[in-house]
Amino acid sequence: MGKSAPKRVVVTGGAGYIGSHVVKLLTKAGHEVVVVDNLSTSSGRNLLYGKHHKIDLREEDSLFRLFKEFKPHLVMHFAAFIVVPESVERPLKYYYNNVGNTLSLLSAMQKAGIDKFIFSSSAAVYGIPEEIPVPEEAEMRPISPYGESKAMVEKILRDMSKAGEIKYISLRYFNVAGADPEGELGPAYNQPTHLILRALKTAKGEFPYLEIYGTDYPTPDGTCVRDFIHVMDLAEAHVLAMEYLLEKGESLVLNCGYGKGYSVREVVAEAKKVTGIDFEVREVGRRPGDPPILIAKTDKIRQILGFRPRFEELYIILTHAWAWEKKIQGGG
Repeated sequence: MGKSAPKRVVVTGGAGYIGSHVVKLLTKAGHEVVVVDNLSTSSGRNLLYGKHHKIDLREEDSLFRLFKEFKPHLVMHFAAFIVVPESVERPLKYYYNNVGNTLSLLSAMQKAGIDKFIFSSSAAVYGIPEEIPVPEEAEMRPISPYGESKAMVEKILRDMSKAGEIKYISLRYFNVAGADPEGELGPAYNQPTHLILRALKTAKGEFPYLEIYGTDYPTPDGTCVRDFIHVMDLAEAHVLAMEYLLEKGESLVLNCGYGKGYSVREVVAEAKKVTGIDFEVREVGRRPGDPPILIAKTDKIRQILGFRPRFEELYIILTHAWAWEKKIQGGG
């Protein structure tokens, strides 16, 4: 972690899974953090650090007043709806929240004279990529309204940056998992859609069985291969991105992953090993739109930000996630 002077940072969605881990790291590094979160998708369980303001992002005037009073050096934007199948069923909800509310946030920033922004993007912008590992230069071809909403914001930021209105870093997350190694924070979804969380909650008995979607992919064992990144390594990437942006003032798009993949079967086997529970697994058909392999090309983030992950072994990710699940017996 860098040794920069303390900064004032606004973190939207800071009560959520990834945002709360970033808020903890920023606070521990001596920065002053204000969390903006309307608690629409989180219980507030993870609000352990920073000063919380319960503001809806569509309330542009409230955001403007906060910015004028707090005078942040930078805004980190995590607040978004993230469930891909729901985005297919309710696209307007996703565009309104993920794009519309971001426009409100950017407008309030502009009026308050704040021009540094870190955006929580997603590998979903790539859709089904032609090149693996997928580089940042790959064309954005999202296949869900969720991915499209992230791509739209990236295009808005690109245009604003070209016009000299903003400097930003867009971090494209691959599969985020794990929990705070110190046990203070972790995911708090009651109905998780991510493989590792569902596997661990199945081991806990919260689900009767775990479904594997598709076993006939062109991969070594027939199941999808994904690049998993520990949430605390991802949080570290945000702190490095902030330091780089404030020092260099250069807009960037960076993948956040490890550059290596694990298959669904490998994750399930490791989850059974970590938990010591042989939970039931059922193989079902493919889900529409799942790319067979999604692995990040990570040269840029390592070279430009000096990103050096600490928790990249799958068993470490699962061990930290399992410790959190046992701590919150009964779900989120």
